[in-house]
Amino acid sequence: MDHDISLDPPLRAPTPQAAVRVEPLPKIPGELRRQLARHQLLLPLLRQAVIASAVAEVTLDEAERQKAQQAWGSSHGIRSADDLNSHLQKHELSEADVLWQAELPSRIERHCQEHFLHRAEQRFLARKNQLDQVIYSLLRVEDGALARELYLRISEGEADFAELAATYAKGPERSTRGVVGPVPLLQAHPSLAELLRTSRPGQLHPPLRIDRWWLVVRLESLRSASFNEEMQQRMARELFEEWVDQEVALRLRPGQGR
Repeated sequence: MDHDISLDPPLRAPTPQAAVRVEPLPKIPGELRRQLARHQLLLPLLRQAVIASAVAEVTLDEAERQKAQQAWGSSHGIRSADDLNSHLQKHELSEADVLWQAELPSRIERHCQEHFLHRAEQRFLARKNQLDQVIYSLLRVEDGALARELYLRISEGEADFAELAATYAKGPERSTRGVVGPVPLLQAHPSLAELLRTSRPGQLHPPLRIDRWWLVVRLESLRSASFNEEMQQRMARELFEEWVDQEVALRLRPGQGR
């Protein structure tokens, strides 16, 4: 084979990095295109083609290549040359194909850093309210009088919130003894989200009516999103994914078979 794949430990001594060739996606004939679409394969294929084209010129140093290949081998349970050969035969892959798969996540990360990292903070500021995480206790019932009774029992220390939720709650929080989260704050109903945003940890609220439900709510914790290195990488990746979606949409337009 033209390439060596490095596992942990390596199968063979590593060779210099070879140029990566990304074949352009040929125009898909109409019938094949319809079949791919029917089996929900057209969009994934186009996405992978767009991504491959975007990261084809990314270069990794030898340490990055070795780390990526070792991670791939570990995740696929490959520990020997026989394991590798079996995988190649089963999936009809060449070793060059496997090297591409192994290094793709690192190539995408490098591409995101080079092309989208400078816009990450702007995106974070626009999305911050959506990124705040909250943990709260919730107990919902349909009877307002029951909700008031349960609230008083909790507030006066006569009963534990978790025990009452496990017994009386009518929503999915019953299975978690009332605990919801951590979840994005804006995932909650707008009225509930606003209540939680202005609450103190441990604050128990009188019953709140939303639609047909009466809710007893206690804020446990509110984690305000911060623009650290992890968040910076996440925002850059989101921008990249949006760009990929736009490129795929272009290829789906009538007459576009790129």
